[in-house]
Amino acid sequence: MAHVSAGVEYALHCLLFLVDAEELGQPASARDLAALQKVPAEFVAKLFTKLQKAGIVVAREGISGGFALARPATEITTLDVVEAVDGRKALFECKEIRAQCALFGDRTPAWAVDGVCAIHAVMIEAEKRAREAMAGHTLASLAGRAATKAPKDHAGDVREWLAARTPRRGRRTQASQ
Repeated sequence: MAHVSAGVEYALHCLLFLVDAEELGQPASARDLAALQKVPAEFVAKLFTKLQKAGIVVAREGISGGFALARPATEITTLDVVEAVDGRKALFECKEIRAQCALFGDRTPAWAVDGVCAIHAVMIEAEKRAREAMAGHTLASLAGRAATKAPKDHAGDVREWLAARTPRRGRRTQASQ
């Protein structure tokens, strides 16, 4: 976790839209979620491949299919999404610089490299706290926070926008029958 990528941010926004799509009982396509956020569909498709592999979303087949949450929003944490998209990487990689002091020459004393260095210890603590914070926030809690910030009609507008795109896919299915 050298840093949290933009992919995580887009994935979280897409997943929040899926929380709303659940209320419609209609999965949302990666293409529709990409269009909603004005990003390339291929980018969102790659994110959803990772999310599906991690068991966060499931694909629904068919022309009116799309993606849905694989489990309740209360059971999917921000940390789950970060690790699905970016992998589980350390915040800090110690380079053992403390062993390279010019005063030591070729003979680094044991005291200089014994145990975890003070800098690395701080970074381990920071990573632990960051992971705990991300694990403490679910999609449901994020959706709740987002809902309190957005105007009351925004969630309805998003649902209507997604629903308006879904019948087009459904009409194609009906026309081919």
